[in-house]
Amino acid sequence: MKLLFATRSAGKQREVRRVLEAAGHEVLFPDDAGIPETSAEDGLEVADSFEANARAKAEYFAGKSGLPTIADDSGLEVFYLGGQPGVRSKRWAGATGTAAQVDVANNAELLRRLRGAPEAKRRARYRCVLVFLRTPTAVPSTFEGACTGRILEQAAGEGGFGYDPYFFSDALERTFGEASIEEKETVSHRGQALAALVTALGPPGAG
Repeated sequence: MKLLFATRSAGKQREVRRVLEAAGHEVLFPDDAGIPETSAEDGLEVADSFEANARAKAEYFAGKSGLPTIADDSGLEVFYLGGQPGVRSKRWAGATGTAAQVDVANNAELLRRLRGAPEAKRRARYRCVLVFLRTPTAVPSTFEGACTGRILEQAAGEGGFGYDPYFFSDALERTFGEASIEEKETVSHRGQALAALVTALGPPGAG
């Protein structure tokens, strides 16, 4: 099946392409589908829940492309911070610039908020919600994943993106920044949600 995954994040694209292509699906991203980036996209992630944001993106890009479309919203939830940054994970520090510059600013904000906090108060989880629309007017299907860990005081590893170098995974006993793509995929929030989606899609060509 040819699928449009509604993200312009290079980090997400690497993870998504690997999983969906391994399952036999052809995956496109907005640039591949000839969908130019416009200011309208800035208003797609303004809701207070991952699911609502993912649905808004899925509906927007399905309408633009006419293709079966998947969108996700995901983020880091630090329990001591009341679940922040949550849906604001990508925009937490209010920074602009390259993806790398935004990541640096967000991680600096994370460390500032947790400065002096003991390990017991550095518990966190990554959450992901995927929304799939088979057609622009279809009833959406939703898939979720979550993984737990804690936030380190110093970065470890240079892999992944976002908060990954500071997120020490309970399952892997290393940060997502230290993990290979394959290792992260087996336990990550997005990996779990994608696995559930692949199962629901069935063999390529089904449906």
